[in-house]
Amino acid sequence: MGANDLQQTITLHRPAKPVTPQGPWSVEAIQALLDKPLMDLLFEAQTVHRQHFPEGDIELATLLSVKTGGCPENCGYCPQSAEFDTGVKAQKLMEVDEVVRAAQAAKEAGATRFCMGAAWRAPKDRDVEKVAVLVEAVKGLGMQTCATLGMLEPHHAHQLKAAGLDYYNHNLDTAPEYYTDIVDTRSYQDRLDTLAHVRSAGISVCCGGIVGMGEQPVHRAGLIAQLANLNPYPESVPINSLVRVPGTPLADSEPVDPFDFVRMIAVARITMPTARVRLSAGRQQMGDAVQALCFMAGANSIFYGDKLLVTGNPDVDADVQLLRKLGLQSRRTTTAETVEVCA
Repeated sequence: MGANDLQQTITLHRPAKPVTPQGPWSVEAIQALLDKPLMDLLFEAQTVHRQHFPEGDIELATLLSVKTGGCPENCGYCPQSAEFDTGVKAQKLMEVDEVVRAAQAAKEAGATRFCMGAAWRAPKDRDVEKVAVLVEAVKGLGMQTCATLGMLEPHHAHQLKAAGLDYYNHNLDTAPEYYTDIVDTRSYQDRLDTLAHVRSAGISVCCGGIVGMGEQPVHRAGLIAQLANLNPYPESVPINSLVRVPGTPLADSEPVDPFDFVRMIAVARITMPTARVRLSAGRQQMGDAVQALCFMAGANSIFYGDKLLVTGNPDVDADVQLLRKLGLQSRRTTTAETVEVCA
């Protein structure tokens, strides 16, 4: 896909009116933000962040793989693809009581959102019926619910909404013109279609991307443009740093520069000011100082727990200690009560 195709894709998905005073966002405008001196960019992002999140709370979300491995897609970053030898074995969908125990443990540790991931290309009717039962069970614990199951048909989205699903995660991964370098078993439009079905069903959208997959700076700008110009933009925006898993095609990718990652967080905050910008995969490799910069740049959500689907994540104690050192708090969204993580 060339530059003209990219511009056409962005134009098709721009809202009729600006989503922010500066929007709709062009790739060039976002690139200009990414190119700002870092301190200036952080100041702007922190100013926007404080305007929309004056309490400065951090959302704690836990992600559980409820159906692992065996996915027929060939996403170059994913250890759950059946096409790659990564040591991940295909497993059946977890039982309801197992998921509830995990969700209860996450809640007791301080998480307010529980996300269930299943390695499907697109779930069948019977799969969605089973996941709907899981959603109802987790919802019964008083937690926000999220699911990521692959591509959805409209009736699947409505079924999950009826079960109580609050959020659906479906990442765009990268810019449209770089997408086929990462995966060719589905199209960019497939992703956009699922997001439209989720919106139509009244489910909030969780949608972001991955940095460090060999993309160029313009592709990073293109990803943010796609996200910021969705109408409306996602309520949750996970920004991931590639976890290089042996056996995947991207295992030997060059690590992303930490400051470039911080810039992506900052620009996501500026262009999507009311979204929860989630500091997502790759935190285990960042260290406390880089994570602190990400929070300064406007990140106000993290995945909380020692595993993200099948890859590592900082353990709960490490996160508690980091947030305590930074003077940050978590919010129990189910009761609208702000509590200190270290309490």
